[in-house]
Amino acid sequence: MASIRLKVSAGASRDAVAGWQEDVLRVRVATPPERGKANEAVLRLLAAALGVERRRLRIVRGHTSRDKLVQVDGLDQAEIRARLGGPSV
Repeated sequence: MASIRLKVSAGASRDAVAGWQEDVLRVRVATPPERGKANEAVLRLLAAALGVERRRLRIVRGHTSRDKLVQVDGLDQAEIRARLGGPSV
């Protein structure tokens, strides 16, 4: 089990994994930040980018913030970086 630190921009023009900025992954979702909808969009986007089922991801910190910590079950940190195009840890 590993974690990813995120910086989320909700209400963007389109959904995208914008890339790594040091150890923080920048993510954009078109969904507005209303009643958890953007959080769910972030988790769906990450699941697709990582090639895992949505149920293997959960937000552990930052539910109402742009800065989030997402836990990924079944992958280690190196595998997450490899799948998301980040530098090796």
